[in-house]
Amino acid sequence: MKPILLIDFGSTYTKVTAVDVDGERLLGTAQAYTTVQTDVGEGLENALRNLEKQTGPLEFAARYACSSAAGGLRMIASGLVPELTAEAARQASLGAGAKVLKVYSFQLTEDDVEEILRENPDIFLLVGGTDGGNSECILHNARMLAGANVPFPVVIAGNRSAARECARILEGREVHICENVMPRFGVLNTEPTRRKIREIFLTKIIQAKGLSRAASLISGILMPTPSAVMKAMELLAQGCEGESGIGDLIAVDVGGATTDVYSMADGMPGAADTVYKGLPEPYAKRTVEGDIGMRYSIRGIVEAAGLKRVCELAQLSPDRAEALIDLLAEHTDRVPEPGSELEQLDYALACLAIETAVARHAGSMEETYTLMGLTYVQSGKDLRKVRQVVATGGCLIHTARTAEITRHALYSPAAPMSLRPVKAEIRVDRRYILAAMGLLSETYPQTALRIMKKELENDGYSE
Repeated sequence: MKPILLIDFGSTYTKVTAVDVDGERLLGTAQAYTTVQTDVGEGLENALRNLEKQTGPLEFAARYACSSAAGGLRMIASGLVPELTAEAARQASLGAGAKVLKVYSFQLTEDDVEEILRENPDIFLLVGGTDGGNSECILHNARMLAGANVPFPVVIAGNRSAARECARILEGREVHICENVMPRFGVLNTEPTRRKIREIFLTKIIQAKGLSRAASLISGILMPTPSAVMKAMELLAQGCEGESGIGDLIAVDVGGATTDVYSMADGMPGAADTVYKGLPEPYAKRTVEGDIGMRYSIRGIVEAAGLKRVCELAQLSPDRAEALIDLLAEHTDRVPEPGSELEQLDYALACLAIETAVARHAGSMEETYTLMGLTYVQSGKDLRKVRQVVATGGCLIHTARTAEITRHALYSPAAPMSLRPVKAEIRVDRRYILAAMGLLSETYPQTALRIMKKELENDGYSE
């Protein structure tokens, strides 16, 4: 069989991966700058030329792609109660591979609608109320959106008793009705909404992003890049027919603007003296820290961790650290030279980006006293028993200190109530293949899983 080409149209780089499906091996990987401002096909052709230098000329049986170019899939959602339907909407959006710009709770105001129009998301997710429950909020919000004549698609995934009326209110605009993301109190049903969001991405948004120009070069853009990574992580953890997975895991992708964290684990309380608070967490969970990134969001790392910790890890004085942070914030394409102060700073920033992002992703515990004595209250996922951490992102794969940096994803005595993994085997995505394997898994799951098992470099065991 001819090889398959897997393409990731990234915000900065277009990455290509050639796979020999019969031999279950990578033939080569390459990248080039994404030329989204002119024609993304140019960047793709440049990446293919770089690939050909490794592999020689190849004729592909199929070409599949994912994309986070031109800002990726940008969404805004609204719900009723922040901890319930609004949170369910956020989880549905993130699970679909979106960048969530904002989540509104309760009734939208005129100021809210003005802000929504300024942001101009790719999709608006309208939820609120359990089935047969509150309908006033979602109907009010539908009227506010209709009055603003919003130009983007609206996905309705709230109280089924009000869904059709919401659609009538929004008549004349692109509207899609899905099952309620929270049909009953405390019960999540996000998968139908995730599928609908992905469908809209395929049919509408790739055109708006200018990616349709590459249509003649590919077999189809299948999904947003984060959705492809999510599929790869689910496959790696759970396995598929004929091939076992590696078990529960977390994955950390540190980028220039954001840090994404994925966890594949149940994460519910396992001890009799622990009770759970809030919505149940999905087995496959993704979070995006939009203020944590190595370049565009560098100041977010410093604000979250504190300049003192940055200086300690980088072994720099506060004045020198501040000057270098200013330099990297202005020159976002700057790559540190080996052994330089900038490399020391990058090491510290990567450590703290992982530490902050995983701490926010993982659950936490608090003590309380009841008639039965000391009781623990868990919020979010308990990841303490997870034994696999997958690391990806430029600052992690282009350094010899990957394990040392990734260790900051683990439990620390300094934050004893954070439910991060206690010890874990660290696997490194050195060749940047996770999104590609998520794409490949759509048609060849066994092959994608076996390649990941071979290619994800074991960087040791940490605790």
